[in-house]
Parts: sequence; structure tokens; C-alpha cells
Amino acid sequence: MDVSPETLTTLSEWFLLSLSPLAEPRRASESSLSDAANQHGFSLAVLRLVSEPAADEQIRLAAAVHFKNHLRSRWPPSSSFPIPGPEKTVIKDRIVALMLSSSPRIRSQLSESLSIISSYDFPQSWPSLLPELVSYLRSEKDYAKINGLLGAANSIFSKFRHAFDTSALRLDLKYCLDGFAAPLLDIFLKTSQIISGSIASASLSPDALRLLFESQRLCCEIFYSLNSIELPEFFEDHMREWMTEFLSYLTNTYTAALEADGTVDALRSAVCDNLQLYMEKNEEEFKDYLKDFAGAVWNLLLTQASSPSRDQLTITAIRFLTTVSTSVHHSLFGSPETLQQICQSIVFPNIRLRDDDEELFEMNFVEYIRRDIEGSDVGTRRRIACELLKGLAANYKEQVITLVSGQIQKMLAMYSANQAENWKEKDAAIYLVTSLATKAGGDLVGAQLVDVESFFTSVVVPEFLGKSVNDGGILQASALKFFTVFREQIPKHTAIALLSDVINFIRANSNVVHSYAANCIEKLLLVRDRSPVHESGPNVVALQPRYGALDINPHLAPLMRNLFEALQLPDSKENHYIMKCIMRVLEVADVSGDVARHCIACLVSVLAEVCKNPINPVFNHYLFEAIAALVRRTCEKEKSLITVFEAALFPVLENILRNDVTEFWPYAFQIFAQLVEISRPPLSHNYMELFKVLLMPQTWMRSANAPALVRLLRAYLQKVPNAELNNEGRLSQVLWIFKKLVSISSTEDLGFYVLNTVVENLGFDMIGQYITHIWSVLFYQLQDRSTVKFVNSLVVFMSLVLVKHGPVVLVDSINAVQDNIFVVIIKNFWIPNLKLISGSIEVKLTSVASTRLICESPTLLDVSTVELWGKMLDSIIALLVQPGQSRVDLENELMDVPETVGYSASFARLHNAGKNEDDPLKETKDPKEFLIKSIAGLSAHSPGRYPGIIEKFVDPVNQNALSQLCATYGCAIV
Repeated sequence: MDVSPETLTTLSEWFLLSLSPLAEPRRASESSLSDAANQHGFSLAVLRLVSEPAADEQIRLAAAVHFKNHLRSRWPPSSSFPIPGPEKTVIKDRIVALMLSSSPRIRSQLSESLSIISSYDFPQSWPSLLPELVSYLRSEKDYAKINGLLGAANSIFSKFRHAFDTSALRLDLKYCLDGFAAPLLDIFLKTSQIISGSIASASLSPDALRLLFESQRLCCEIFYSLNSIELPEFFEDHMREWMTEFLSYLTNTYTAALEADGTVDALRSAVCDNLQLYMEKNEEEFKDYLKDFAGAVWNLLLTQASSPSRDQLTITAIRFLTTVSTSVHHSLFGSPETLQQICQSIVFPNIRLRDDDEELFEMNFVEYIRRDIEGSDVGTRRRIACELLKGLAANYKEQVITLVSGQIQKMLAMYSANQAENWKEKDAAIYLVTSLATKAGGDLVGAQLVDVESFFTSVVVPEFLGKSVNDGGILQASALKFFTVFREQIPKHTAIALLSDVINFIRANSNVVHSYAANCIEKLLLVRDRSPVHESGPNVVALQPRYGALDINPHLAPLMRNLFEALQLPDSKENHYIMKCIMRVLEVADVSGDVARHCIACLVSVLAEVCKNPINPVFNHYLFEAIAALVRRTCEKEKSLITVFEAALFPVLENILRNDVTEFWPYAFQIFAQLVEISRPPLSHNYMELFKVLLMPQTWMRSANAPALVRLLRAYLQKVPNAELNNEGRLSQVLWIFKKLVSISSTEDLGFYVLNTVVENLGFDMIGQYITHIWSVLFYQLQDRSTVKFVNSLVVFMSLVLVKHGPVVLVDSINAVQDNIFVVIIKNFWIPNLKLISGSIEVKLTSVASTRLICESPTLLDVSTVELWGKMLDSIIALLVQPGQSRVDLENELMDVPETVGYSASFARLHNAGKNEDDPLKETKDPKEFLIKSIAGLSAHSPGRYPGIIEKFVDPVNQNALSQLCATYGCAIV
């Protein structure tokens, strides 16, 4: 790497300035480095500076970090300015040796750089890497450098843990196994011997021993990666050697210095991960070692230690025991004495609150909640201890229930004896019951531990009554969580009686407590009970909401006041549990008058604030859902509020568009659509100005906005008078939008939505001049994209044209594109795809339209199209008699919105701003009856003609179905 001294000096100055605390010189140096990065030889010059022993250590470290980041952006071949091939070759030739000769901090950066390169080039484009690593590994004596080599290898091989299993991946794995499995075992055994000898003779310092244990930990992690896909032959042949050493690290004790700082526990944790892997994937080969390891892990958990790595070791160790408890070897834990010892010595101590849990509750409520009620606590002692209980209960349910029930009573007795000192005992008791509210062996274990209603009344309810909302802290949060988890088992009258107390908890200063209170109310409103629907059949049931407007209305004013005030509390300004509760209440309650005015004012205030910096997509989505719910349930019932809502919402929504808050555009368009739909005609000037903007081509440039824009456009097409659409070529603009959308496969369905809305709301006198153009656009797309999705949409559209304007208009307008093309469309697309139509409205529309075609259209009644007539009837019957799920629509259906993180078109859809599809055939109740009576009437005019056609062209199964329908409706085909 020949680099001039001048270049090294310049680079040194830039990197030194990049460390400056002053913004101006720092930005200037970063700009210089950015410009230089596009020049050939830059990466080699930086690497040369990293290797320059005379350079300052801080400058070399800054250069190493920059080199790593440079590789991350420039090494991929797809990069705009990739590193040239010759430079890549030099880097790969030099980086391993340079890594070993560098100081620890620089070595770490170069190891990451090596990992970046290997992720693209290894092994195909870097075959020399593995032999080079092995060569250094066998010759190197310095364990600081050996660990650098192992760390690099660990990064390279980690891809086998997570990558999708393919033939190419297995070839890479075989290459790595052939080159590295034996050297890995050699260094592992060699290091074990050094550790054993030095422990016996006390010949090495604690720092030197730490390097050795770190080396063994890295070997264990590499072992995991190389065994992740399947058990390699080499590792199966040498399993005893590996397992012997693994067992020694679990059973041996070491000096207090090593045990205290976590060095040994980190290695033990890696060993337990490997045991877990073998239990999951290689149980048959591993079974001979299982008893010894189960005992060793068990004893390790019984050993008290305070190292910083003990938490992770405890988690991995218990996870291993959990896997054993659910395997065919569960009898290892089956004796009453063993079960009792596991519960008393391992499970129960680990489910108690610890100091770091309390600190998390006070200092980081987001993480506490994420662990406690969002299920991200899989890596905590509490959660993994309960998972072990569930594993044991899978085979020893009665024994586990007896042990845990006894422990719960013991904890509650200790709490009763001294509530101030022993409140953690009560918290642990509640935690045990809620954490086991899951199925094990087919039953709810938590519900079997205690009588839920009695436990709730005697243990949980006291935390709600007679206490300040700021007194209980964690215990109040646990009580609210219990209420939430067992909400379906708690009777309605009990829950309603406590509702005001839960509402009061929303005023708590603790973020966790007021978040749990809001979450509890929100989840209560989602509870449903099975209810028979007699008019839909004897066995049809619906899930009806347990709590409705009548239950929530008496509490509405204080509930909404507390929720909006909670959003003003420190750190809860964008608390999505609060906002989700607001949304859910507004979906259920009857909001009117002053409460509605208060809600819209508060929501608009929150929206104006988050528009300044939209950083929490989950909160923001619930915010817009809440606005949509308020508009939907309030303005439609109380028309006098429409002007109030328009006055409040228009400025903030216009601000979103004017200031280009792009994340909120889809939301704004959907709210505008709601306002258009509820507004009294004629539409105001503000609405019509927005309509002009909506029709501009530049408005449709962002594809992510298309679904919301179509939603708004459909609202306008249903409200704007026909005369307005004729002005200034607006209908032409609408059809341009249709053409743009339908020309792209990802938005073709939106194009059809626009087109369907045009046909539904405009007379043929307006669309007639455009209809030939519309068919030409659709048939052009059909030539290139005859997918099921597109053809189904086309059949629905043609059916809509028919039911609105009659068969003659449909046939003649299509044939105007090309003579007799209608018959081709019917034969190749309509008939084959008709039976694939789905959706209750779509099925009715297409079946009725198809029936009218074969009963009213001269084209299909002609003797030359007898076969098409018969095949069309066959498809109609197949469509109508196909089995469908019973649909019971709930008047007040609630939808649990997923907490998707990030903004996208699908995430931006507002459930509460959705519009129910209009049925263009409201007068036709039963499409089957319409078919039979239409065919019977046609047959009566031409006796003897149709039975023969049916027998020849209709499938026998559908013939039987037709006969049954005729009998059902009392009609005959003669």
C-alpha cells in the first residue's frame, strides 16, 4: 500500500478534526472525507493510516471506524460508487494480518470490517480467508490475538444461525466445516488444558485467565453456528470430547475473581445455549449426556452468585430445563421431590420482583410495559421461570397446580402479616396467576390455580378500593394487569362496578399505572360473548360485544377528561395506550353535545402538536382512528355538530397538506372523505377547492397515497352534482386518474373502484361519450395482464354497467370497440372467471347480471350462441351454490388495530373512516330466486328448448343443484 506521506498527513488532519467538539471544523473535515471517498485509492490510503504505528492512536481509531463505514456503503456491488476490484483484492490480502497487529480497539473495528467483506465475498470470492484464519490460529500464542481471530470467525459463521436453509447455504457450511471444525476443536481442547493446568498451579493472573475463558466462549458460539442447520458428521464423531468439556465448565468452580466478574458465567451461558440447541435438533444423539447435564444445570441454578452475567446464565439454564421438561425425557423431573425442589429453589425465587425491575418501573416505563404486557420479557428471569412451570405442567399438571397454589397462599399470608414490608409477595402471587393464564395440556392453568372470581374479589379488588391512585405503584399495576388478563372470566356486573375506579387510575402520576388502566378499559371493550342468531339458522352464533354504549355512557365525561389529561403528563404525551383507549371508547360510546366538542378540540390540539414532529407511528395511527371514530359516530347522528367538526379539522388537515407532512397525507385524505360524505349539499367553497386539488395529476404522484385519494375521490363522485362534473373537464380528469391507476398492477383494483363509482353515480348521458375509451383502456390492459384479479374486477365492472344501463348498452358499447368482441370476452373471460368471484355484493351483482344476459340479451338468446348460453348458466349455478361461510354482520363491529411500526399504505388505512360498500341491487334480495324465476319465465316462452341445452352444456352436479333450486322456489323449466 504505497501512499505518499503528504496524503497520510492530510488524512491525519481530517480525522483529527473529525473528533473536534466544535461543529464547524468537524463538518468541514467530514465534507473533505466525503469528497475524497469517491477517488480511487481512498480505501487503501485510510487502511494505510490505520496501520501507521507513528500516527496517534485516536487518529488511527477514527480512521478504522471510517474505514468500516466506508466498506459498509461501498463494498456492495450495487453501491453507487463501489470500491474498485483491485482495491478490494489488496484489502482482503492485508486485513487479517493488520487486524492481528493492531491494538484491541482498532482490532475490534477491523474485525467488523472483515465481517462486512465476508458477508459479500466469503467463501466464493475470498477462498484464501479461511486457510489464513486457520494458519494464524494454529501458530498464534497471544490469546488477545487468538480471540480476535475467533471473533472474526464467529461473525462470519453467524449467518448459519438465521439464513434460510438452501442448497447454496449448505455448500458454504460444508466448506466451513471442512476447513474449520477440526481447528476449532483443537484450540478448544488446547485452551481447556491451559485453564486446567493454570487453575491447579495458580500460574496465570486473573486477566490472563479471562482471555482464556473468553476464547472458550467464542468457541462455543462458533459451535452453535456450525451446528445450527443440522448435526455435522465431525461434531457427531467428536461429541464426547465437546460434551466432556462443556460439563466441566458447568460443574467446576473457579476463583472468586473470575466468578464475580461474570467471565465464567458468560461461558456457561454459551454452553447452555448449545445444550438447548442439541435438545431441540439432536435429541436422539444427545440423550446419553442429558441426565448429567440436567443435573449440572440444576445444581448451577441452586448456586448463589452475584455476577453481572448471572441473569443471562439463569435464563439460558432455565430455558434448557424447560425444553427437557416438555420432551420425552420429562421423567427426569417427575418425582414429587424433584418437582418441589425445582419450584421452591428455581421458579419461585426468580418470579419475585428485583431491584432492577423496580428501577425500570420508575425510570423506563416504556420498557417495563413492553416486557410486562407486550410479551417482550422472554429474556427475563420472571418470564422464563414461568415458562418452566408451564413446561412441567404439560406432564405433571396436578402436582404443579398443588405446589403453585400452596405457594400463592403462602405469599398472600406473608403479605397479610406485614403489608408494607411484604408487598412484593402479593405481587409475585398475582404474577404467578396471570403468567400461567395460558393453555398447558388443553386447559387454562392459571384458572385452575385459583377460583378467578374469588381471587379477583379478595386479592385484586382491594388494590382498587380506598387507596390513592399514587399509593400502590407496581402493586396497582399488577392488579390492573390481572383485571385485563382475566377480563373474560370476570362477570360483567363486577367489572362495571369497578369501572369508575379504573377510570380514576388514569389520573395516576405513574406512566405504567395510567397506561395499564387505559389498556384495561380498552381491552374490556373488546370482550365478546357468543349469542345465537335465530333468524340465520339454529346453529348460527355471533360474537356480540359484552360492553356497549349503555355501559360506558354514564362514565363518559370523566373517562374522556382523564384520558386527555393523561396525555399531558410527563413522558405520556404520545402514549399509545392512552390514545388507543380514546379510540376504542369513541367507537363504542354515544358521544354528543359538550363531550363531543371537548373531544374534537383535544384531538385537534394533539394532532397539531404531533404534526411538528411525527415520530410515533402507532400513537399517530390511533389518533387518526379516534378522529375518524368521533366523526363517524357523532356527526351522522347529530348534524348540528358537522360545522363544529369542519371548523376544527379543516385548518389542521390543510396544514398537513400545505406543510407536506407526508406521513399524514393518507390519513388526512380519509378524514376529508368522511367530512365530504357527511356534509350537507351543496358542498362549500373549501370542499370544491380541495376537489380541484384532488383532480390535479401531481396529487397522484405518490403511490402510497393512492388508496386514501381514491377513498376521497369516491366520496366526491357521490356528492358533487353532475353539472359540476361537466364543468372544466372534471370527468375527463377523473377518467385520467382511472387510466393511471388501472395501468399498474399494484393499483389496478383502485382504478376499478373509481370506475365503478362513476358508473354507479352518473347517468349514461354523461359517461356515454367516454365508454368506448374506457373499454379500450381495459381491453388493452387485458391483453398484457389477464390475471384472475384483473379479470374478476373486469367482470364485476361489466356486470355493474349491465344492471345500471341494461344488456343492450353493455353489448353494443363493447362491440363498438371491435365487431363481435363481446362474444370473445364472454367466452374467454366472463364465463371461466364467474365462479371465482368472491364477496357477497360482488357475487349477487355478477350472478344477477349474468342471469339477465342469458335471459334478456339477443346476443346470447341467438341460436348461434347456444353453447355459450349453457356454459354461462353452468357458471352462474357454480357461483351461487358454492359453499360460503355464514356471515353475521355486527352493527357495532370493533376491530383490533395491529400495532404495526412504521408508515405504509396498509398501515395508513383507517378502519373507522371506511365506507360500507353500497349494494347496487337492493331490490333483489335472493340471487338464486332471481335466477330460477328468470330461467323459468324464459323457458315458458320457448317450451322444450332449454332442457336439452342444460343437459348438454351444464355439468351434472350443477344440473342437480338447478333441479333442487327449482323445487325450492316452485318453478319449472319446460
